[in-house]
Amino acid sequence: MISVTCAIIRNDENEVLVVQRGEQSDHPYKWEFPGGKLDSDESEEECIIREIAEELSIGIVICKKLNPVEHDYGHKQIRLIPFVCDTLDELPFLTEHIDFKWVTPGDLKKINFSEADIIVADNYLQSVKEIEDNKEFIAGSVQSSADDEELRSMIDRMISMKEADWVATSAIENPAIFKKLLEYSFSPDKKLAFHASWILSKVCDKYPEIIYPYLSGIIETLDKLDNESAQRSFLRIISLSDINKVSNKHHGILAERCFTELRSGFSAIAIKAYSMEILYKLALIYPELANELAASISMLQGEGSAGIIARGRIILNKLAEMPAGTGSSLT
Repeated sequence: MISVTCAIIRNDENEVLVVQRGEQSDHPYKWEFPGGKLDSDESEEECIIREIAEELSIGIVICKKLNPVEHDYGHKQIRLIPFVCDTLDELPFLTEHIDFKWVTPGDLKKINFSEADIIVADNYLQSVKEIEDNKEFIAGSVQSSADDEELRSMIDRMISMKEADWVATSAIENPAIFKKLLEYSFSPDKKLAFHASWILSKVCDKYPEIIYPYLSGIIETLDKLDNESAQRSFLRIISLSDINKVSNKHHGILAERCFTELRSGFSAIAIKAYSMEILYKLALIYPELANELAASISMLQGEGSAGIIARGRIILNKLAEMPAGTGSSLT
């Protein structure tokens, strides 16, 4: 029996990523959850992180392991080990599949999955239903979580978008929870930091003004943040914020950081996308950045990622439409 891991990858809209196999595969044109075979020298968790990086070039954070599914395809028997994962990278770069799409949980039953993946989808939907059935208990627990360890544990094991929304709503109503989310976002525990910063971005979606007193401090720590997932969350927050709320000095720090990410060959697609958006906002304030930004985006056009090329073209069009003017100076 072959052991295979797969990932139920969710974006920040709670949609799930599914990918389509090609004509020459074992299951032509069937859809599946991405993943691959477990090597003898790696753990199941190491396997799924490696496979997703190789197949899709995106980063994930593991949230939960579901029960394995065993299936006999006739020509092979597999033991499929599913992991529920989160990502902020919505634009995978396909290397082994011919197509991808993000679907709502309710639409998973409409997907033409391979047989084992049908069972995985059903099990995932059951886990989502169990969370929905317990929503009043979970929401009440968030509201009453004055204890640091209790709140930390709740965020760490979070597997539902609804749970994230409940915590985000509580953070708006309770400043102590908001400050804990900010603190956890810098935790060395990468899963906790990702979940906390992800929820923090949900808080800012609902109540953007809440982050403004902390924006300068966040900008100053971006280059010291050794957690790509949390960095993506913070860049997303900044890209959606009014950057006039911070000083010229912090504009300069932010511009330098975003240009570094944009030119790096190792930055994730989401980080490049958010960096482009931030630099465009800065270019509206400091027009002298426009040419440098356009040149940096043009260099990305040969990278091969359709997603980042499409995003880049949108920004280039916006830059072309910028009104002529002197504006402010960043230096």
